[in-house]
Amino acid sequence: MWNNVRQLNFASNALHVLLVLVLLAAGGYWLIQRPNFALRQIQIDGDTEHINSPTVRAGVVGRLKGNFFTVDLDVARQAFEQMPWVRHASVRRVWPNALAVTLEEYKPLGTWGSDQLVSVDGELFTANQGELEEDLPAFDGPDGTAKEVVARYHDFQKWFAPLGATPEEVTLSPRYAWTVKLSNGTQVELGRERNQDTLLDRSRRLTAAWNAVTQRWGKDIEYADLRYPNGFAIRAAGMRFITEPDKGKK
Repeated sequence: MWNNVRQLNFASNALHVLLVLVLLAAGGYWLIQRPNFALRQIQIDGDTEHINSPTVRAGVVGRLKGNFFTVDLDVARQAFEQMPWVRHASVRRVWPNALAVTLEEYKPLGTWGSDQLVSVDGELFTANQGELEEDLPAFDGPDGTAKEVVARYHDFQKWFAPLGATPEEVTLSPRYAWTVKLSNGTQVELGRERNQDTLLDRSRRLTAAWNAVTQRWGKDIEYADLRYPNGFAIRAAGMRFITEPDKGKK
């Protein structure tokens, strides 16, 4: 090899290239560690009706590790998505020392159980309910049923519209029986779904007879039980039920 000029030149060139690469790597490492590239700004925009940008920054900044070059954008995204109201976040670098964050909020449809909210897409999330500007419908159901309950809520809106009422509460019991509280004060027991038309047929039975019911018993119908095969039972405000001992009285 030592007598081969071509091999010597090749080895020399390779060493020079290696030295240059080492110097570049060392210089690059030195450069990216400069204070100039420490993250100094987080720009937040997007859908932020319920999101307080200073609060989000304060909650996330301590969880971001590294600088402009070394910060893990996926970890940063996850940190933002763990903040209240945040459904989705996208994060990108802005030269030389900033992050730009675009946030998408959950759109609340109603409350779920005692301490959660449910979105218009049927997704459960946790946020301060005191930040809501209006009363929302109340929902509840077994684990994993939020999307089904939201879908049925929209069905109930259409089905009970002829009564001039909207659902204020929709509950799916552990036995998968449906209960709806309407804005006119009526609680409707729909029971369990036997087939895809069970709930629709039962609701139609009530809406078809509603005018006759209210003419006979008044508009303050407190309770309607639709679980009967060919009819339904109601309880109106002011109804007096006579017990067995009362029947013997004169």
